[in-house]
Amino acid sequence: MDKIRILCYGDSNTWGYISGSDHKRYMEERWPRILQKLLGEKYEIIEEGLNSRTLISNDTRPGKEGKNGFEYLIPCLDTHDPIDLVILMLGTNELKYSYHKTPEEIGKILEEYFVKIILNRKSQFTGKYPKLLIVTPPLVNEFADERTKIKYKDATEKSKKLNEIYKEVANKTKCYFLSNKNLETGIDGVHLIKESHEILADELKRIINKIYS
Repeated sequence: MDKIRILCYGDSNTWGYISGSDHKRYMEERWPRILQKLLGEKYEIIEEGLNSRTLISNDTRPGKEGKNGFEYLIPCLDTHDPIDLVILMLGTNELKYSYHKTPEEIGKILEEYFVKIILNRKSQFTGKYPKLLIVTPPLVNEFADERTKIKYKDATEKSKKLNEIYKEVANKTKCYFLSNKNLETGIDGVHLIKESHEILADELKRIINKIYS
């Protein structure tokens, strides 16, 4: 029997960035790896997490090319074809002060540039379309440290609105949805603590089991 293939498309919180570290990474402790173990051999988890990945904004910092999530989305979908389910957790980096995006704008971008494309990207092998599970990224605590306070100015209040907005997008487009409830960030106010990776994997397993029961 063919495995159920699940693509995890996200940013540093999918990549497994350890909060407050200098680009250190959770390995077996990051949520996609945990999810693979929880689901078992019937499933294949495909990891596509990238540090600083945005929705549509281009990171102008030297050495930060290729962070535009929209530009890589279709090549990514086609690279891993066939895909049964996409888990999409993006939006944190779009909250950076330098991009000047409102929560409402982020929601519209998510729907137009990601949701519609994913749901309508038919597999060249099976002729089927992938399902989509939208996960609201964790709340940003801009006051966690001085660097975050500058980079994510005003992001705390903005990120609080994303749960409602992402849920509305999911309902409108008939996608699955998971809120960021109980997902805690560490000392930098942006990246998930180890326990949150475990919580997220458990919640995703619960939803996936319902989808494929």
